[in-house]
Amino acid sequence: MSMAKLVVMGSINVDHILNLNSFPQPGETVRGEQYKVAFGGKGANQAVAAGRCGANITFIACVGQDDVGIRVCQQLAKDNINTSSIEVIEGETTGVALIFVNRQGENVIGINAGANGRLIPDYFLRHDQVVKEADALLLQLETPLETVQLAAETAKKHHAKVILNPAPAQKISDQLLSLVDIITPNETEAEYLTGIAVKDDVGAEKAAQALHDKGIETIIITLGSRGVWLSEKGKEGKIVPGFKVKVIDTIAAGDTFNGALVTGLLEGKEMLSAIRFAHAAAAIAVTRQGAQPAVPWRNEIDAFLSEQD
Repeated sequence: MSMAKLVVMGSINVDHILNLNSFPQPGETVRGEQYKVAFGGKGANQAVAAGRCGANITFIACVGQDDVGIRVCQQLAKDNINTSSIEVIEGETTGVALIFVNRQGENVIGINAGANGRLIPDYFLRHDQVVKEADALLLQLETPLETVQLAAETAKKHHAKVILNPAPAQKISDQLLSLVDIITPNETEAEYLTGIAVKDDVGAEKAAQALHDKGIETIIITLGSRGVWLSEKGKEGKIVPGFKVKVIDTIAAGDTFNGALVTGLLEGKEMLSAIRFAHAAAAIAVTRQGAQPAVPWRNEIDAFLSEQD
């Protein structure tokens, strides 16, 4: 287990997943199969990925005053996560995501924030001590932006690395971006942040440069099955390919990648080695269904890597 301290702050959702042959058109009803309820939310998924990888992790989040909120916290504790900074919000429901998955493994998602919307600055300030003592802070954008900003400022002030997964895609201030050490957008999110389409290596290079210009040291643009575009300030950008596997669904692929990447870096892995480790974790996740149920444990990742050349 890494002794370096990681804090993840973010969302907790309960995912309702339905598999369909194709997504319904407006006004159309389609039959689905394999309905499942699984725990998700970008924050929780990334926390679980880090916990199962062996990180020393505390998770700052909110759940609703409902049975499912209690069950989520019990599960997170089993995933090696310190849950002391998760509070039950009175009169709120735990966040919900409704997910359709088509035959190609693509998904469309609708979200109700519920308790996640209550992760406001006042809430964060009750738990900011864990960030002050952390070595790294991993953030996403499913909780209020002003809290994300405050958490990043706190981490920066106390010399913790700030890693931002800018998902779901939305406009964020240059002030927040300037606090980020490592950013991990996908193609859509990179275009959202820079206005530059990431259709090929040239687009990736330009988008990465635009993000460097906003003060970010390391840009990792995730490119699905192609791997990632890595651009470190002062070095030439390049593709770091992923592993070829049979994809069942991609629901938690990005989240698994982020949680594993930060864990690898906190263990002292070089960037390329940490990305390879994260690629392996994500490769295992896409061969399984659902969000958290798909996230691999450390022994599975190590075994997968030992089978590669």
